[in-house]
Amino acid sequence: METSQATSDEAGAPVGPTPSDDAWHALGSRLSPRARRVSTWALVALGALLVIDAPPIRFEHAQGVVTADAELSATREAVGAALRAHLRDRRSALSREEAERVIEAVMRSSRRYELDPYLVTAVLIVESDARPWAESGKGAIGLMQVMPYMAEKLPISGNLATIESNVEAGCFILADNIRRLGEARGISSYFWGRRIRGVAYLQKVQRARERVRAARAG
Repeated sequence: METSQATSDEAGAPVGPTPSDDAWHALGSRLSPRARRVSTWALVALGALLVIDAPPIRFEHAQGVVTADAELSATREAVGAALRAHLRDRRSALSREEAERVIEAVMRSSRRYELDPYLVTAVLIVESDARPWAESGKGAIGLMQVMPYMAEKLPISGNLATIESNVEAGCFILADNIRRLGEARGISSYFWGRRIRGVAYLQKVQRARERVRAARAG
């Protein structure tokens, strides 16, 4: 498709000859040294006024990044403190390295699926007592007690028995439940499935969540 180029007068700008570089050079050469000095100082003064009048540089974005990093660090510390306290109370055989993997998995998957890390920690404490090797009588596996037949339908790779894959699978299911049903029913549905019977499980998770949150205050 052919296009037409707008002329200067069509755009509203003045049309006419402009001084060439030689013309400007000739004009400058006709100025006396004093005039050139006066012109130079005038430009310096104008530049100083522009700097003084300029609005102050703001660092809200940088401050926001620092605040977000501090919040993330504080949340991670709370999750770690709550998990370690629970493991001590249960005299768990989970190693320090495994505990760190659980903490990292919780933080990463909760962020990926937009879940509260305190909630994810509470669910895995209620579901498996924070034991990666836990297996229910019905065949649910790992920290988040995920049924293998459900994990097969998820767009998640990896062995369900590993800490990272298990936490991610559980977070995927929990986030989907909450998105469809709201938080309270979504949490209940994680345990009950479609037929929710009572609020005992929900209340248990809520109490565990408050303990995790309290670890931050402590």
